[in-house]
Amino acid sequence: MKIAIYPGTFDPVTNGHIDIINRAALIFDKVIIAVATNPQKKPLFSVAERMDMLAHVISNTPNIEIDRIDGLVVDYAMAKKAHAVIRGLRAVSDFEFELQMALVNRKLCEELITVFLMPHEKYSYLNSGIVKELATFGGNINCFVPEYVLNKIKEKLHDH
Repeated sequence: MKIAIYPGTFDPVTNGHIDIINRAALIFDKVIIAVATNPQKKPLFSVAERMDMLAHVISNTPNIEIDRIDGLVVDYAMAKKAHAVIRGLRAVSDFEFELQMALVNRKLCEELITVFLMPHEKYSYLNSGIVKELATFGGNINCFVPEYVLNKIKEKLHDH
């Protein structure tokens, strides 16, 4: 069984993330979405809330699992017997950072490969930070996130 890990903060999950998840699910027998607790980022949503949103928006994909990751992706991948790490590349600007991470991961675990997937071109500019910023200032984000996520963002921002 070919297993891939798709790590990220997913704060919040966007249509671009979902596009990458669906592409990965066509290639691998099992894709584990590893929701990270990144101490350098200040998430709007808790890990549990992000996992809940992911569970709602990918419920129709049987070979997807959602989990939490607290440490190194390489350690997590080895524990899960994964063969690959999935990374999305939106634009050339993503490539340098992603290549650096892939090379470090390869140095730590030569058997683990990094697979770069490009989202559909309509999501090539989209990231969670843009979605959060637009939402904070009342911008229309309907086309960037699924309805369930949109409602969660509205609830969260209304509570603040």
